[in-house]
Amino acid sequence: MHWLIRHGVLLVVLFWSSVVFAEGRSMLLNDPGRQYQMIFGAELGFSSIFKHNVQFGSDGTRFDYVEDGNQNIAFPFARLTAELRLKERHSLILLFQPLTLETDALLDEDLVVDGETFTSGTPMNLVYGFDFWRLSYLYDLLPAKNHELSVGASLQLRNATIRFRSRDGEQLRVNQGPGPVPILKVRYRYDLDSGLWMGAEVDGFYASSAYINGGDNDFEGAILDASLRIGLVFSDALDGFLNFRYLGGGGSGTDNDDPGPGDGYTSNWLHTGTISLGLLLK
Repeated sequence: MHWLIRHGVLLVVLFWSSVVFAEGRSMLLNDPGRQYQMIFGAELGFSSIFKHNVQFGSDGTRFDYVEDGNQNIAFPFARLTAELRLKERHSLILLFQPLTLETDALLDEDLVVDGETFTSGTPMNLVYGFDFWRLSYLYDLLPAKNHELSVGASLQLRNATIRFRSRDGEQLRVNQGPGPVPILKVRYRYDLDSGLWMGAEVDGFYASSAYINGGDNDFEGAILDASLRIGLVFSDALDGFLNFRYLGGGGSGTDNDDPGPGDGYTSNWLHTGTISLGLLLK
């Protein structure tokens, strides 16, 4: 129920779109004569966790969320986008991606998180929240109307909350905070005369202190959000598509300015696969 409430806007958009398609209405959002165009996108589907490991504290446990934290199930997936297309070849895109994984587990062995030991047999509530927003700019290198190859960059802001809590509430460790990430972006689409189209999209980034500043805080970080999709143009106002996505990344390193508890070392790597259905309102 909480998940439905939290994504109520997305569900309303999908319902409105289905009515438009079923009744054959035009209901265009954009005047073809304008120099700009608004496009709204929505996806619903499910995600599977291929691999997910975290560690907090240099002497902490490397915890396997899939094997030991019961993330071996399918999780609901949703994504919202709003795109402003200017003079056909420039695009500004705002993305919201909720990514919260909550499970319960019974520990098979001791778990150490930032100096706190959860003993074997402890019933646990585990929350991994990594919702993010992403603002992107793209420039289309191809002038053809049925063929797009756009390149650009993104700025991603993540809102992380990672919580380990015993079910009796006696023990708790929380790591949380926002963080900006610069990303490179590429998007491709090819439209066939039949109304079918194919597309791909990649957002990616890798960095380490050795490459950036040689600073005292050693770290490594990466993100990859890559998708392949096949779609169908239903009308001038509506596209639908089937999407296959890999979303993963993470980071590891020591923050010498971390106030504690713990010594500031963290390692957090996540790999997921997603299948979703989506709509584009034009």
